[in-house]
Amino acid sequence: MNSSASVRSIAIYGHVSAHPSAVASLFDAHVLDTVDPKSTCAIFVVNPSTGIDQASIDLWRAIDEFQTPRLVVVTHLENQESDFDDAILLAHRVFDPMATPYLVLHDDTGFPCALISMATLQITDYTTNPPTQRACDTEHESLVKEFRDEYLELTGAMGDDAFAAGILFPAIPLWIEKGIGVDIVRNFLSQLKS
Repeated sequence: MNSSASVRSIAIYGHVSAHPSAVASLFDAHVLDTVDPKSTCAIFVVNPSTGIDQASIDLWRAIDEFQTPRLVVVTHLENQESDFDDAILLAHRVFDPMATPYLVLHDDTGFPCALISMATLQITDYTTNPPTQRACDTEHESLVKEFRDEYLELTGAMGDDAFAAGILFPAIPLWIEKGIGVDIVRNFLSQLKS
């Protein structure tokens, strides 16, 4: 295999209000406004306050033809007017059904501070450096039960390689400055063949 064949090509799409260029810089990717059929992965960046623009919806549909693996990352988590859940509801309507492998946990002031895994119920606390992991308590477990059941049913039906096959679309909360979700996006990208 030659070296150019082993290079991953990640395309970033999204309205400028979601800061796709910051996401592209973080993941060594390129912001595009047209479909690149040779992309290894497409990341759609969504700002919950501004929603999903028609150009992003059109690009999502155009990528269907290539079955390119896709992620949705939700930025601007610090904005308390709209949140991750609002963005996911919208993405469900205008893209495809989203898988939510992690949900956002908030601190006492209402700002995101941790993510809880739907697969393991482990909490990743991003207020520590490096982030720390711990088991969730029973209160969290009962709060996320319905979401967890839905996620496990979806991933169980599609199989372990569904994301890499381009048929499962994870939605990940992302707050770059706090490091929230960065590790998770990198983990998903590591599942892709170059």
